[in-house]
Amino acid sequence: MKQAFPALLALASLLGANSSGSRVLYVGGTVAGIQQKSGARIELAQDDALRFTASGATLRIPWKEINTLEYGMRVSRRYLEAVLISPLFLASKRRTHYLTIGYTDDNGKQQAMVLQVNKEEIRPLLVSLEARTGLRVEFQDEEARKAGKG
Repeated sequence: MKQAFPALLALASLLGANSSGSRVLYVGGTVAGIQQKSGARIELAQDDALRFTASGATLRIPWKEINTLEYGMRVSRRYLEAVLISPLFLASKRRTHYLTIGYTDDNGKQQAMVLQVNKEEIRPLLVSLEARTGLRVEFQDEEARKAGKG
């Protein structure tokens, strides 16, 4: 029974990521009409396409049109917190998680979006995207590979 609990917990998080979508921050890319640093939602529940919603616009990207999945992190020291709160914050690092999705649009042109994803949602999102697209996530470096694969 103890062995089944972690598996059920992991399955529940995957189902939760797929059913309600994941909140992300659109950092940039080539998506027309969406401003950089816009709050967005990415939904993976549809069988035929990824659904991306931001700034009142919805973009539907068929799974077969997605051709690149890349994951990376930016690691930085917590200088501001160290100055304002405590020098102990210098020992900790802030990790920002980024997902890049490349795809071909309806006109056959290559497009891309860079999304900032919460650390709690990145692993289920990567696993779901790999399963839906049949692609392997490319990792920017070894630290990103460790964080993405757990």
